Amino acid sequence: MAPRLPRIGDLDVNNRRVFVRVDFNVPLNDDGTIRDDTRIRAALPTISALRSQGARLVLASHLGRPKGTFDPKYSLEPVAVRLAELLECEVRLPDEVVGDGVTKLVLDNRAGQIVLLENLRFHPGETSNDPAFAQALASLCDAYVNDAFGASHRAHASIVGIPGLVREHAAGELLAREIDALARVIAAAEHPFVAIVGGAKVSDKLPVLLAVLDRLRPGDALIIGGAMANTFLASTGSELGRSLLETDRFSDCRSVATKAEARRVRLVLPSDLRIGEGLDATESSVVPAFEAQLPTSAMALDIGPVSARNFAETIAGAALVFWNGPMGLFENPVFAGGTLAVAEAVARCSGYTVVGGGDSVAALQASGMADQVDHISTGGGASLELIEGKALPGIKALLQT
Repeated sequence: MAPRLPRIGDLDVNNRRVFVRVDFNVPLNDDGTIRDDTRIRAALPTISALRSQGARLVLASHLGRPKGTFDPKYSLEPVAVRLAELLECEVRLPDEVVGDGVTKLVLDNRAGQIVLLENLRFHPGETSNDPAFAQALASLCDAYVNDAFGASHRAHASIVGIPGLVREHAAGELLAREIDALARVIAAAEHPFVAIVGGAKVSDKLPVLLAVLDRLRPGDALIIGGAMANTFLASTGSELGRSLLETDRFSDCRSVATKAEARRVRLVLPSDLRIGEGLDATESSVVPAFEAQLPTSAMALDIGPVSARNFAETIAGAALVFWNGPMGLFENPVFAGGTLAVAEAVARCSGYTVVGGGDSVAALQASGMADQVDHISTGGGASLELIEGKALPGIKALLQT
């Protein structure tokens, strides 16, 4: 039996300093304002639960890639402002990550109060998992909580260093929900199981394609969309003009197809494609996908309407759905239809549904049906690594006694 992941309910936090590793790596506008506060909102249940139990909170996150030195454009100041608005309380932000000033601020913290450390990656010891930096962070707390699932595939000081130094440690509510939801995908006990994988490159998603195929049974389906599908189609002889594809991955595509056939799993590729003259195209047309002969100037940038209906029909009958990656160039409205159609189909599916990946989540939100999906993952790379069967360093660290 796998060891039980400790949860925040296992901790005594009353009037104790609790270090919470959150994922506030939010997208910013050019003027430094927050474009999307989803990740901040996702951490609120854990923060609120700990505050209600009298914890003296020390929150910490990274933002962007400032390369181990202070960079004002990556300051967590806008995050602190937004968090204070959402919680309707003061959030104090020191001007450094560790140091005497930080220590004094943390020690002065009272039950229910919050200190948000400056960007962890302003210190070079974060990404290198420097023991001295981990010790400096650990000295700020009596207990440690990891609620940053999206960073838990990184062996960084705040992810793996602190829990090895702080005896009482646990998973936050967000991280625990992620593990529970993705465990259902990994167990694959519900069938028909429909996996939908999109995005740009087969090379990026090949490990998860193979891992998912190993869990599918006869009657299940693997749907391929996005530019990945271009590579699969080109491997069968379709001529796709200037479309993004990977000619060096044709053998991998054929291997996936052969494996699916051997397992009696439906490999569902687009039957038609929406094409345009470039990424900024304002007009499109639809062509058949198999044995396609695109003009040399054309690019396949989305699945076509017939494919969208076929995909939706396949999804409708699923008992379990896992979706990661767009069906096309979602950021261009002309080529967003396929991704939106899949988003709506997943949301309407009566089975258990799990969605991850930025464009997939954005499509769900654009559809207005995100609340109909059982679980929306906040961790792109972390969720894929977990599906692939890899042990996440952040989870391993929490399981250590």
